[in-house]
Amino acid sequence: MGSAKEQLADLLKQCSLCQGMSGADVQELLASAQVRQVDYPKGEIVFHEGDMPKSLYILLAGEVHILKDTFSGRRIFLSEINTPGDMFGEVYEVLKQPYDMYVEAVTPVKLLEIASGLFTLADGGQLSSCGLQIQRNLMRIFARKAYFMHNKIKVLASGSLREKIIRFLFIELQGKRELELAGSREFMAAYLAVTRPSLSRELSALQREGILQVDGKNIKVLDRERFEEYL
Repeated sequence: MGSAKEQLADLLKQCSLCQGMSGADVQELLASAQVRQVDYPKGEIVFHEGDMPKSLYILLAGEVHILKDTFSGRRIFLSEINTPGDMFGEVYEVLKQPYDMYVEAVTPVKLLEIASGLFTLADGGQLSSCGLQIQRNLMRIFARKAYFMHNKIKVLASGSLREKIIRFLFIELQGKRELELAGSREFMAAYLAVTRPSLSRELSALQREGILQVDGKNIKVLDRERFEEYL
């Protein structure tokens, strides 16, 4: 096993933000005054709704949840970040728009915080090699997010919950008959804008009818013809 610094560099090389970076670029990134590692204890808020962004974040260890509160105080789960190397908050940091949600550490968390000064120039000058690579990678990341939202709009435009589930799975399956969901059941419910119990009931119904086989995160299409009737 390498040192903690070497392990961190290896992790960043696999991160979408650092795609294509050389070892020297990654070391330049880690040495920048615009980059810092921060630990958050369980239950701490990384940033609050309404805060102005100061950084984009890369998860190094632990798990955070992206949340929003209703006017009545009910907490809405939006997403989870639990894979080391995953990034969040980048859109707000680039656009300099206040957060419309908040992020909570649900376990002890270690984050890499990267300020936009590393990859933008407010007063002219020249970007570093790693800053230029981050700029290019952010363009790819934003394009993927736009495609993701395009697909989500198509799913949410479906009439019934069953149609939403089928269209969501159809996109995720990419022509295969079986998949392992990347997120939790709670994440899928948030994506489809339904309650988790409603989602679980409909998945159970699809399984009883022999259309799907559902085992935790593993979902298999048993009857493709009936499955595609809902597309």
